[in-house]
Amino acid sequence: MEGYTSFTKQVFEAFAAADRPGPVHMLNLIRLHGRAAYGDGRDATGLEAYDAYSRLSAPVLAELGGRILWRGGFELSLVGPPDTVWDIAFIAEYPSPAAFVAMLRDPRYREAMAHRQAGVADSRLIRFSALPPGTGFAG
Repeated sequence: MEGYTSFTKQVFEAFAAADRPGPVHMLNLIRLHGRAAYGDGRDATGLEAYDAYSRLSAPVLAELGGRILWRGGFELSLVGPPDTVWDIAFIAEYPSPAAFVAMLRDPRYREAMAHRQAGVADSRLIRFSALPPGTGFAG
């Protein structure tokens, strides 16, 4: 089965049109290829490719005021398909949806994306509004 590694033009347009003040949180769940799938045939692991993406995109993230709020190491899926494993999980915060859109349009970020596309077998990228923390599950 082919994984999800990018968004459609329609989803991107909906994301960009839903701009609003305040931060946006993006939940990232990443499953890597064992061997990266570079179009030019270069040899690297999925993790090496994703590390290159991370290294090259980090300055763009920082310049736009973004940061990583949380990282986690996958242990076990309690609810969901038992064979679904995520190699990388994190929540990124951007100052606004427009900042995320600006990152995607930055030429340096677009160059870094080649490494992400080569390394990632499947992913989920889910947008959330930032809410205050609480003591209950419902808020």
